[in-house]
Amino acid sequence: MKTLFTALALTLVGVTTAHADSGAMMPRNVPQAYTQECAACHTAYPPGMLPARSWQRVMNGLDKHYGTDASLDAATVTQLSQWLQTNSGTYKRVNEEPPQDRITRSAWFERKHRNIDAAVWKHASVKSAANCAACHTGANQGQFDDDNLRFPPGLDTRLRRGWND
Repeated sequence: MKTLFTALALTLVGVTTAHADSGAMMPRNVPQAYTQECAACHTAYPPGMLPARSWQRVMNGLDKHYGTDASLDAATVTQLSQWLQTNSGTYKRVNEEPPQDRITRSAWFERKHRNIDAAVWKHASVKSAANCAACHTGANQGQFDDDNLRFPPGLDTRLRRGWND
């Protein structure tokens, strides 16, 4: 009985570890500064969506953060950088460093969204590919599974075709 319990416990730990590194979920230890600073302007991306080197460049370039000055005090930069590095993506699909360190330019993102018409990203209710919450109802909690998708308001039938993959 003890052997069965041990095997079950190890299986659960393995599943939990793999799921935590999948990039699909937000780690439990989210610093308050991440929510206050980063998620105030865009989706609070789970750190597992980019490799460590990409997060390092993002945090070192906050003064020119994708066209915006997102500078933070040194203590906050250190805290967030350490958290992002610790929780960065290490599994195969995120091992690459996407162009300009943009999640939306990564191969896995483009593959998952290949059927989405380019006009969807420019639609008034979406605005850009970086607005995950426009379609993923759990995006702000780091949940991007296909079971929780919705059509952004105002998309016509032609633009909804990409959801049928």
